[in-house]
Amino acid sequence: MRIVFMGTPDFSVSVLEALVAAGHEVVAVYSQPPRPAGRGKKDRPSPVQARAEALGLPVYHPVSLRNAEAQEVFAGHRADVAIVVAYGLILPQAILDMPEAGCLNIHASLLPRWRGAAPIHRAIMAGDAGTGVCIMQMEAGLDTGPVLLREATPIAEGETTGALHDRLSAIGARLVVQALRCLPDLVPEPQPDAGVTYAEKIDKAEARVVWDRPARAIANHICGLSPFPGAWCEVDGERVKLLEAVVVSGKGAPGDVLSGFTIACRTGAVQVTRVQRPGKKPMDAAVALNGLDLGQKLT
Repeated sequence: MRIVFMGTPDFSVSVLEALVAAGHEVVAVYSQPPRPAGRGKKDRPSPVQARAEALGLPVYHPVSLRNAEAQEVFAGHRADVAIVVAYGLILPQAILDMPEAGCLNIHASLLPRWRGAAPIHRAIMAGDAGTGVCIMQMEAGLDTGPVLLREATPIAEGETTGALHDRLSAIGARLVVQALRCLPDLVPEPQPDAGVTYAEKIDKAEARVVWDRPARAIANHICGLSPFPGAWCEVDGERVKLLEAVVVSGKGAPGDVLSGFTIACRTGAVQVTRVQRPGKKPMDAAVALNGLDLGQKLT
């Protein structure tokens, strides 16, 4: 099929690679424009743009798809279908209507749960037992379109957003190739009205750990925000990111340091197993404790 691919972050790269490997003709790749990054704040292409250019594919990064010029360029690709995954721009109806088979979105949740920007983070933070990937026929609403294919997967104890992200990306890549292979035979399944939830974009203000919560909620919070933006607390005058944690037995006032990096919560305790100090790489919590003094209580 002639495909326009639309994606930006790492999550989208494996999907692009899978489409190329399956023999589809990717006639254009749309991605967010290069943005300042790194210490030098030099413009850096998105992961999708970098991979597309390495594959010899033409890349476009319009700031909007609502103007006539951008829509004329899109129409010129004569795409059979557009594949959209974490692109970052809203597609107006004119764009949605252009490909013969429409625009398919790869969404990292079991719709209608966790529509929106941060479905992987929110699933872990909410303590969901499982999640999955949906291949959805796009329409004007936010992730409201009918679902063509879905695949569920459990969320493991202590699994971080980073680990689940990679797993769901691989599932999405495999699932979209399957969807294209049998597209004429797929029956769109409208999303039910019941069970709709929204995965709001992660606000960095959410990241500070509040110890006066149940241990399970705190462990989910830490794992759900790992590796980015990273849940944090102040330790020995530093803002330390907490990247992995598990629930353990223990009792004390919220924030009490019980032993090592085991901290009492409102109910139960969490053992933090991986951290990142300012300006340093992630490390095991036991290693970090060689240079950190937790004291008797964290606030």
